[in-house]
Amino acid sequence: MASAPQAANLPLFYNDLMPLNSRDHASWHTKSTDAANWIAGQHAIPLTAEEFIQASRHYPIIFSSTEQPVPLALMGLNEGTNVFFDAEGRPTVPAYVPAYARRYPFMLARLSPDSEELSLCFDPTTDLIGEFEEGFALFENGEPSDTCKATLEFCKNFEEAGFRTGQFVQDLIKYDLLMDGEVSIQQEGSDQPFIYRGFKMVDQEKLRELRGDVLRTMNQNGMLALIFAHLFSLEHISAVFGLQVQQGNGPVPVPAA
Repeated sequence: MASAPQAANLPLFYNDLMPLNSRDHASWHTKSTDAANWIAGQHAIPLTAEEFIQASRHYPIIFSSTEQPVPLALMGLNEGTNVFFDAEGRPTVPAYVPAYARRYPFMLARLSPDSEELSLCFDPTTDLIGEFEEGFALFENGEPSDTCKATLEFCKNFEEAGFRTGQFVQDLIKYDLLMDGEVSIQQEGSDQPFIYRGFKMVDQEKLRELRGDVLRTMNQNGMLALIFAHLFSLEHISAVFGLQVQQGNGPVPVPAA
């Protein structure tokens, strides 16, 4: 989940990336907001494995159908729909906010493709950081402020969690535990069920078939708890469907075969 600052391949939420430095941003401040507009309309947000337990209390946790699957908190069943945040990015119901979203507009990134060093960068198109008076100073007397240091530490922790998450997903692939997911929801008054595909989930049959020594290792390293958090979280899919209907974001089904 480590991100690179190529303009053509910017990570979710980011429109541009600029390295933060004490020369150009000596008097800049950062401020908080109760309207996370970058979340509005995002139906799936990346999760680290360390967030599975907290996130599973609110969202379905799925895996992307990409070559390198990524765990996602599912906030809507259709693209452009987020039932947990309104059009301004304000929460509609109390729910855990993934670290991926909380780190915005900052992130660690490589300044060049061949560099191994990660630098603290930010999205210059945001209004949360700039040369204004309010908020928290990023530099004091030419040195990083406590706010800047705390931001850097948060981003470092996120990158480390992202690395561990990648290892977790690789283990799922190693044991052939990921399968193409499909969810069928029968809405009252509808003749045909709504079918949702295009994601991956853990195959429970293959999980049951694992050797005892493999299961014991997975239990000891915490992997089994993450798998169960993912599986239990899928029960929230019907609740997300209900919220979409309640909010007037009518589901767009994939026709059943």
